[in-house]
Amino acid sequence: MKVLKFGGTSVANAINIKLVLNIIQKQASQNKLVVVVSALHSVTDLLQSAAQQAAVKNENYKETLAQIEKMHLELLKELVPVNEQSSPLSHIKRIINHLETLLDGCFLLSELSPRTADTILSFGELLSSYILAQALQQTIKNSSYKDSREWIQTNNHFGKAAVNFELTNRLISDFYANNEHQVLVVPGFIAATPEGITTTLGRGGSDYTAAIVAAALHATDLQIWTDVNGMYTANPRIVKQAQPIATISYQEAMELSHFGAKVLYPPTIQPVLQKNIPILIKNTFEPEAEGTIISNNAAANGNPVKGISHIDHISLITLEGPGMIGVLGSSKRLFEVLSQANVNVIFITQASSEHSICIGVLDTDAPSAQLAINKAFEVEIAQNKVAPCILESNLCIVALVGENMKNHQGLSGKMFSTLGKNNVNIRAIAQGASERNISAVINERDIKKALNTLHERFFEDNTKQLNLFVIGVGNVGQKFMEQISKQKKFLKENLKINLRVIALANSRKMLFEEDGIDLKTWQTSLDQGQKAEQQDFIEQVKNLNLRNSIFVDITANQDVAQSYAQYLKESVAVVTCNKIACSSAFDNYKNLKNLSRRHNAPFLFETNVGAGLPVIDTVKNLVASGDKVHKIQAVLSGSLNFIFNNFDTNNSFHDVVKEAGVQGFTEPDPKIDLSGIDVARKILILIRESGYQMEIEEIENQSFLPAPCMETTNNNDFFTSLTQYASHFEAILAEANAKDSRLKFVAQFEDGKASVGLQFIPKDHPFYNLEGKDNIVLFYTDRYVDQPLLIKGAGAGAAVTASGIFADVIRIGTV
Repeated sequence: MKVLKFGGTSVANAINIKLVLNIIQKQASQNKLVVVVSALHSVTDLLQSAAQQAAVKNENYKETLAQIEKMHLELLKELVPVNEQSSPLSHIKRIINHLETLLDGCFLLSELSPRTADTILSFGELLSSYILAQALQQTIKNSSYKDSREWIQTNNHFGKAAVNFELTNRLISDFYANNEHQVLVVPGFIAATPEGITTTLGRGGSDYTAAIVAAALHATDLQIWTDVNGMYTANPRIVKQAQPIATISYQEAMELSHFGAKVLYPPTIQPVLQKNIPILIKNTFEPEAEGTIISNNAAANGNPVKGISHIDHISLITLEGPGMIGVLGSSKRLFEVLSQANVNVIFITQASSEHSICIGVLDTDAPSAQLAINKAFEVEIAQNKVAPCILESNLCIVALVGENMKNHQGLSGKMFSTLGKNNVNIRAIAQGASERNISAVINERDIKKALNTLHERFFEDNTKQLNLFVIGVGNVGQKFMEQISKQKKFLKENLKINLRVIALANSRKMLFEEDGIDLKTWQTSLDQGQKAEQQDFIEQVKNLNLRNSIFVDITANQDVAQSYAQYLKESVAVVTCNKIACSSAFDNYKNLKNLSRRHNAPFLFETNVGAGLPVIDTVKNLVASGDKVHKIQAVLSGSLNFIFNNFDTNNSFHDVVKEAGVQGFTEPDPKIDLSGIDVARKILILIRESGYQMEIEEIENQSFLPAPCMETTNNNDFFTSLTQYASHFEAILAEANAKDSRLKFVAQFEDGKASVGLQFIPKDHPFYNLEGKDNIVLFYTDRYVDQPLLIKGAGAGAAVTASGIFADVIRIGTV
């Protein structure tokens, strides 16, 4: 004997019911079956709506009733041949007429009692099971229909009646002692009192019906047919990477179903657990899929955590005060008053000091619970021995579940550190002595991030998903996107980093795709995006609230640089090649550093100095290891080095600057490079990272540009001025040649003073042979006294700068 239960989606329409019939026919060839059926998809909600409409004198209940009738009549006509429809159609009409009478009564009396509500809600299962039974008789003649109200006996607690198992089991056994049918179809969810009054078993009660019947008949297994491939490691609608669980114990399944795993109604497990009857969760739409087996013989798969689940819409109520310490019966009084107020307690935790008790209840129960508790403890509150209870809403519970968790150390630590790294604040924690469940209460807005972060940590081979929000897709930005596209597969396979670009923006458009932007068509998609607004961009990043979020700034824009604090406060990491923030006022620089530490959000800017060279990282390591930097000498502008390496008697200064722009070595406004301000920013950042406090105004800028060149307001006028002052630049070149030296724009720091300016470099100096767009930095420290620590390499260009940004992103992924 097997018991099969089919959910609402499985019987939603004729196409789905034909799939159900195929499953039944296949199994009926070898086994006797009891088939338990839910109401058609959405019908229970329609019935509830019609009842509520009628009770408040809303005549729209008639339209809702007509919709219900139409759904069932059309379904029957699709499944039963025309020549056999007459009797079933009449039966359905009689059921609908009965339903109409009940609804009319609610309308006339302006009342909907729990008893009447149960009777009205029962019609969904009565109709669906009857239609399925009629359709099944077309292919399996030895099949029949049985009203489960004749079997399952309950008390009169309408809405969620308690089953009288002794009487129910006897009725089912007695019936089956004389039953010869190969397949029996019964409605789920509904039952009756001994007096024959209809009751229901709670929403999801069709699973429970099936379990009751399976236990009474000692079935070989109970099959729950639904629209997913079993129980999942997390909610697949929230966690895209969730995987079906092959085997799971009764206790683990009970924990997961209690914590919101909708595939199974929690009370279902108890009847079959006592008889050791396995439960199979199967997919009606993929019947060959493995599904999930729930039994006492759940195989260990090496992972002590079997699943992650959650309960939405939770409120925390905290009762605290010195009047509770050492006072017997405080907890008893609290829980008694909640029981009397009909409030179900979902979560409990108590401080060992006995100073406070914290409970979790559904949001809907919270106001009445708060009122009842304050009333029960009003004397202690008046005497200031206990504070009025504190209510916090808009919370949810997230839980790790696994039978073998008790045998593995450190799981709690991993759970809480994983949440903490993504700025998910934990409001309360509970863990039972069985250690089968670790629960934490968090803000409801963080649930998606929390579930995905925990699933990544415990189920995805430690793969870390990085979600990138990129502003700036010019020369460097395009190279950055190319590098991501090229390396995406390598990173996932070798470093366990899954990179997704969630948002892109330029000065005109911005584009958001929560599941990741297609890296092959991003340019076309961005062109069709919405208008770029920086604050809107920030708000969308906040609202998405994704784990491991990284804001990537590939601009030289001051407004963008001023937004970093907003990201860091939301625990969004910042990676930037934009030097403005770190060379701004020292207080702002320190604030960004502090925000990064406080909110566990990396703030990386390696490309601020030396493009892709590891200059800043080297300084950080020197300082962290206890070394002290005393002197820095550097050529920090790849643009200026390119310009002065190519400026000679055959190439005018104007032409060389033009060529540097064409090759992408200068900023769009070349004055930023040629004025020395860019180099001043770079040396300032190195000074600050070396542990010194300095402002940009304290750096002496020995400009080589004539004042009229600096005073131009656009690029055309600037390049015209370079031609007008060609003799000025030729004179500088002639002096260098006369001194047998080369021109280099040098930044230096020593004895607390810093300067940037053009220098004549002799042949014996390390800077003399610096070619092309290369940078060079010399660090003189406590450890590097006679011979400085030297870093040298390409310091400009879109590709190397993009690679430096990319390296910072990867660094975050490997932390």
